[in-house]
Amino acid sequence: MNKLKVFVYAICKNESKFANRWMDSMSEADRIYVLDTGSTDNTVELLKNRGAIVSVQSIVPWRFDEARNRSLDLVPAEADICVCTDLDETFNPGWRENLENAWTEGTSSARYIYNWRLKPDGSPDIQIFYFKIHARKGFIWRCPIHEYLECLLPNGNNYVFAEGVVLTHLPDISKSRAYYLELLETAVKESPMDARMNYYLGREYMYNKRWLDCISVLKNQLNLPTSFWKEERCASMRWIAHSYMNMGNYDSAYVWFQAAVSELPDMRDAYVECAQMAYSLADWQKCADYAENALKIDKKAFNFVNQGYAWDHTPHDLAAIANFNLGKLDKSLEHAQKALEISPGIERLDRNAKIIEKACVKKRLESSNIESGNPSE
Repeated sequence: MNKLKVFVYAICKNESKFANRWMDSMSEADRIYVLDTGSTDNTVELLKNRGAIVSVQSIVPWRFDEARNRSLDLVPAEADICVCTDLDETFNPGWRENLENAWTEGTSSARYIYNWRLKPDGSPDIQIFYFKIHARKGFIWRCPIHEYLECLLPNGNNYVFAEGVVLTHLPDISKSRAYYLELLETAVKESPMDARMNYYLGREYMYNKRWLDCISVLKNQLNLPTSFWKEERCASMRWIAHSYMNMGNYDSAYVWFQAAVSELPDMRDAYVECAQMAYSLADWQKCADYAENALKIDKKAFNFVNQGYAWDHTPHDLAAIANFNLGKLDKSLEHAQKALEISPGIERLDRNAKIIEKACVKKRLESSNIESGNPSE
């Protein structure tokens, strides 16, 4: 018998292709509430037929925080736990039991694993720890886009990590995100001293290849008095580095990658990204140094996005190639074999490992011939 009342709530618009899959995944909840913001397909009908409680409202001008708050208003006060998801997301089965097991007396919210993007083989690529499960009272959504839950409880937010709760993003990649930039510019105009919104605006400029705008906004963001979250500051420095790199200013890119590493030396991403740039420039010593330093870090960040390439075969692959070009064949082979062990299905990694192994054998034979006085061919 369930110990707590767990209610799911969501916003949607024209999500008919995801409605049934989402309802299947959310079915472990006691009730499901959905705010539809103007679907022109049969999303509302599908959701109602599956048992969701659906309200249709228009939100003009559009803001995600307003939509989230109105959807939360649909959830009755009797709820013990509110679970906010989107229709293009699914939980791994058993999520409700795992959530209840983690939720103790006095808990106000839960964090859990969120697979923001998967690789083609279905394994996690970009993974973060998410925050959209909370108590019914004492929370409100803020910001027109990249909205977040603000805790208004007098004793603060007492959160737990819900082991075994995994939410995966399975989006419609054909959907445009063109409106993101306008909403972010609005957000920064509303709150020019908000480091978080400035961060997202700068990142969005980078996504839109507006390199100079990205650099300008993020340099300003780093100087704001509200810019104190090291993970976010590190990411800002990485995006500045990426922008300089895309402009061909590699010296400045190196400076900013190093700044990112100095800001957060215990997160792999900046090391790997700098190693990737060094690889593109055939700067083998830097490539090896940064890749190998990344591999010294054995725990993912708890409070920020973990890029898949920082935790898959990539660091070992970069270290293998760099050390091969530096003539350090034994070290190269060690990294190549570890890369292949992590991703055994990649033909290129298998081919590289064989080439490096062959070079190691040849070097040993040559060394043996020299030591024995035999001439090498």
